[in-house]
Order: sequence, then C-alpha cells, then structure tokens
Amino acid sequence: MESFSLILAIVVVTALAFDFTNGFHDTANAMATTISTGALKPKIAVAMSAALNLVGAFLSVEVANTISKGLVDETGIRPEVIFAALVGAILWNLVTWLVGLPSSSSHALMGGLIGAAVASAGFGAVHGDVLVTKVLLPAVAAPVVAGVASMVATRFSYGIGGKAEGEATRKGYRAGQIASAGLVSLAHGTNDAQKTMGVITLALIAGGAIAPGSNPPTWVILSAGLAIALGTYIGGWRIIRTMGTGLTELEPRQGFAAQTSAATAILASSHLGFSLSTTHVVSGSVMGAGLGRKGGVVRWSTATRMAVAWVLTLPAAALVGAGAETVTALGDWGTAVVAVFLVAASAGIWKLSRREVIDHTNVVDPSAEPAGVVTTAIAAVTPPPAGTIGEDLTATIPAPAAAEPTPEAVPPAATV
Repeated sequence: MESFSLILAIVVVTALAFDFTNGFHDTANAMATTISTGALKPKIAVAMSAALNLVGAFLSVEVANTISKGLVDETGIRPEVIFAALVGAILWNLVTWLVGLPSSSSHALMGGLIGAAVASAGFGAVHGDVLVTKVLLPAVAAPVVAGVASMVATRFSYGIGGKAEGEATRKGYRAGQIASAGLVSLAHGTNDAQKTMGVITLALIAGGAIAPGSNPPTWVILSAGLAIALGTYIGGWRIIRTMGTGLTELEPRQGFAAQTSAATAILASSHLGFSLSTTHVVSGSVMGAGLGRKGGVVRWSTATRMAVAWVLTLPAAALVGAGAETVTALGDWGTAVVAVFLVAASAGIWKLSRREVIDHTNVVDPSAEPAGVVTTAIAAVTPPPAGTIGEDLTATIPAPAAAEPTPEAVPPAATV
C-alpha cells in the first residue's frame, strides 16, 4: 500500500466525492429514455445502470491514462492543485444538477484541472495538443456524429418497421432499448469512472506515492467504480426528467436507436483514449432520434440552455479551480478554508433542491418542460405520423340540432 499524507488522503476522498456526483449527474445518459418510454421502472433502471457502471470501470484504463499522463505536466503538480481542481468540478456538477441541465462532468473535471494547473505553474503546465485533440475536438464532433447516426438509425427503424405498431413490436423495441441502455451504462463505466481513476493516480504521482507513468492501482479502480455506481443508484432525477421528456418525446424504437448510437460512440472513444463527454453524446443522440421520426420535434429552448451550459463548463470550472488553488497556495489554513467552502456550498445547493423535490415518483412529467415557441410552431404545421387513431380520440364537431317544425309541416287539427 502506498504511503499517504493527510493532504493526499483529502484529495482521494474529494476525488471519490466527485465520482459520486458524476454518477448521479450522468445517470440520465443511460436511463432517461428507458424510463421516459416506460421500458423500465425508474428504480430498476438506476440499479441496473449502477451495476453495469461498476463492471465497465474494470474494462479499460486508456482514458485514465489520458488524464494522469497527458493533459497536464505531472512534474511540479502538488496534491493541493488536484484538490482545487476537484472543487471546481464538484461545484459545477451540483449547480447544473440543481437546474436540471445535463452538462458534462468530464469537462468540469478537466476545466478544474486546467484552471488549477495554470494558477499553480502557468500555462506551460497544460499540454495544449492533448487538450485540442482529445478533449475539445471530440466535444464538438461527438454530439454531431451521434445525432446524425441516431437520426439515420431512427428513420431506418421506422422504414423497415413500416406501420407495424402492434404490442409484439412495442415489446421487441422495449427489450432492445433495455439492452442498449445496459450497453450505455457499461460504456459510461469505461469512460467516466476512469476519469476519477486518472485524477487519483495523478494525485498519487504528485504526492510521491507511486512512480510517474504508473497505471491506476487496483484499489483505485475498485474505489472509483464503487463511487460512480453508488452515485448512479441514487439517481439524478432532475436531469433524467430533462433528458427523458424535456428535449423531445420518444417512442421505444427511437429510444433504442438513440442509445445504440450513443453506446457505439462512447465505447469507440474509450478504446481510443478520448476523454469524451457521455452527456454530449447521449444528448446528441436523443435530439437526432427526435428529428428522425416523422412529426417528431425537439424542444429547442431546452437544447439552447444545454448548449450554453456546455460552452460555459470548461471556463467556469477552470475559474473556480484557479481561485481555489490561489487560496490553497497560502498554506494548510488555505486548504482548510477551501474545504469548508466546498462543504458549505454543497449543503446550500442541496437545501435549495428541497424546495422542489423530484424523485422516481414524479420524474416522468412531460408538462414540467414547456414546448417553446419554435416547437409549438413546428408541431402546428407538421402532420402526425402514420398509424391508427387512438382510442381516446373524441369528436369535437357537435351534431346538428333538430330543426324546429315549420307551420306547413304541422298536420291540421282533426274536425268532428
């Protein structure tokens, strides 16, 4: 077992706390569409996702190596720098969770790490080529590629399925959706759990506990996998609502297409060592699936808010990370001040969230997200998809009232 200092232990605990927030922040990536279409009950869905996240954590260490060996210069990085980076990432995760926006936990972590490293050692501490090729370019390309793939898959699904809308067809797509959701959860474990592994490994190297260039130790892999699995099981219900019903309305075959496309993109990026945002990938897939169905629309007001959050994630987390590093550099008391601030801010955000409780009992609530002007206009001029008329459709044109009899129509009175 590696030798630990107090600050190193604090960094490891904080990293696992970030991993926990990453779990409940990103549960929606795997299970939002499965829950919204009714393929799985909410609690069963998050339990399944948690188990597969844990399994996925053991499948690869390529992304962990990108974080620990590639993004920032290992030499000269103190454990306090990594602690400051985690503070920025955790607070951004909690703020976006509070408002129900599926932003990227991955970019929050890397933004915090970049800001803290620059505040500590200058811009030379960040490897710009790795930042561009393995972080920024995938961030732009991933949602576009996943969205196009999902839209094509959705149209292909409706094309080969024709007008088949029987119960057997719906059950088949629900089964496929459950399987694809499991694949997304597995992929999420291979990508996001590794980011915490990379941060802890970087902290161990910075603290002199392990040699530079080392792979994550087994206990790091296990603890990171357990932390993200526990966070996933808690369920980020606010973000699940936004992803499942706030972006678009999905049918089972659309959910299947979206999740299959997302899982393929995430697993491919994990194999290549790209620190991809699973949130970006799944969000792009959901929007693509919404546009792929005839008559389907996307709530662009929600999509716009998400895009703004995506753009702000890296710089916002970097600013908080840099500020935290500036305080921790003042000494042990500075580190203590930052730790107290993190705990107090987290408690305050949790208290604010209690004003409107969202959990597994009310997570599927389409009325919670207004359609917006653009979506309403599109829906008004787009014909509904081909299919049978629902049983609950009622006539809205009243029957004509009975005509009053005319004098000529009244028979003459009988005479005696």
